[in-house]
Order: sequence, then C-alpha cells, then structure tokens
Amino acid sequence: MPIASMTGYARTDGSDGAVSFVWEARSVNGRALETRLRVPTGYERLEHPARAAIAEVLRRGSVSVSLQVAERRTQQAVRINRELVRELLAEIADLRAHGDIAPPSADGLLRVRGVIEEEAAQALSEEEIAARDAKMMETLRQALRGLVEARAGEGARLAVVLDGHLNTIAALRDKAAGRAAAQGDLIRARFAAQMTDILERMPPLSPERMAQEVAVLVGKADVREELDRLQAHIAAAHELMKAASPTNPIGRKFDFLCQEFNREANTLCSKSADIELTRIGIELKSAVEQMREQVQNVE
Repeated sequence: MPIASMTGYARTDGSDGAVSFVWEARSVNGRALETRLRVPTGYERLEHPARAAIAEVLRRGSVSVSLQVAERRTQQAVRINRELVRELLAEIADLRAHGDIAPPSADGLLRVRGVIEEEAAQALSEEEIAARDAKMMETLRQALRGLVEARAGEGARLAVVLDGHLNTIAALRDKAAGRAAAQGDLIRARFAAQMTDILERMPPLSPERMAQEVAVLVGKADVREELDRLQAHIAAAHELMKAASPTNPIGRKFDFLCQEFNREANTLCSKSADIELTRIGIELKSAVEQMREQVQNVE
C-alpha cells in the first residue's frame, strides 16, 4: 500500500429531522496522535466515543475535529395567559376611574411580555437521544473515512517526491564512489609533494617508508564503508515505503533512517581528501535534508 501523509481534511453533514449537524476533521503532522475535539454545550457525552473512533483509524498526526449543531425551528403552540390579561384590564379600569386615559387595544395587550406564551418543546426520550447520537457518530465515521482517504491521496503524491530524493541520493552515492576510487593516487601525489617541500635539504624517504605513510593516509580517507552503508540505507528506505500500511505507519522509522543517511554523509565529508568529493558530500547532505523535511509529514 502507498504511504499515508498526516495532512488532510474532510467534512460531512447529517440530520435527524429536528437537528442538522456537521463534522469537520483536519490533520497536520505531529510526533504522535494528538486529538483536539470541540463539541457544542449539551453534547459532551459524544467526546469519549468520538476520541475512540479517531484512535481506531489514525496512528499519528495533530488532529482537530469539531461538531456544529443547528436545531431546526418548528412551529410551536402558543397560548394566551388569560389570568395576566384579566389583571391588566383590572388595573387599566382602576386607572381610568381616576383619570382620563384611553381604553386598551387588543394588540397593545398582546405585546405585553408574558401575555403570549410558547409551550415548551417536549423533551426527548432516552431512546430518541440514543438514536440521534448514533446518527451523529456514523456521520463522524464518514468524515474520518474521508480524512483517511485525503491523507492517503496526499501520501501517494508524497511517495513520488520521496522516490525522487532517493534517486538523487543514489546518483550522488555512485558519483562519490567513482570519485573516491581516485583518492589513493591523489593522496600519494599530495604526500610526495609535501614531503619534498619539507625535506628538500634532507635525504628523501625510502620507498618502504613512503608506502607506509601513504597507506596510513589512504586508510583514514577510505570511504568505502560509508558508501556501502549508504547503499544499504537506500535499499532499506525503498523496502520501508513498500511495507507501509494503516496498521504499520513508517514515519518514525523513516525519520530515524534519515538520521543514519545524514551521519554517513557527514563522515564522507570529514574523510574526504578531495575537493570534488567534498562537494559531492555536501550535495548529498542537502539531498538528505530535503528528504527528511518531507518525511516529517509521513504517518
């Protein structure tokens, strides 16, 4: 299976008639699975099952999930508070008996707070709440499936980029191997020139001693071991990408492998006795760092 990225977004909406709701899920890279969940007041009961559902399908990443709920307003029954109306009329009659005021109008009375009352909506039963919660959780699972698909699509594009970086590293490794083969002759010529400058007034070294000194320098500059390990790391990286699956996230292993790549590139540069080989080593370090930046987003 292709590798999965930790970047993705999905949105799913649902309804049970009286209430409509929307789940949004997004994720970015993270060292472990970090979940941020936001639900409206009154729906806190969904937090635990929602976190469990997220953990079932995701292994790594900083994940943000939010629920938005909108209640659809229905025509509610109203009633007139007749007792309050009678009290108001009695007070108005008393005021009119002691002064010249206009009689009350019906629409004026109806605008008084408390005269018109809306009947409270009927509370949901436990069975109705459970059915609504089940619909909301199924909608969340749909959003999570969409998020997984988005991360897989991004991972497929990421795999192409990583393959390109591995090909660049392999080409630089082969180039370094060809240049390293000539290091022995370069070291021998440089050592002979240096000894000639230092010992121009002294007897020259014997051929045996010259060979010993050159052998020591060549041994210190031998990068074949680093090149072999680089070759092994390249093969391991390809195998790691092939082994990626939802139950086998490879991001952490790949990140560790990048550290090993960088270690070999550093050692190659430190052992180099040739400017051109050093230049290749620097390019190799740059390619490894570019790959490592991409690997940070692999699940």
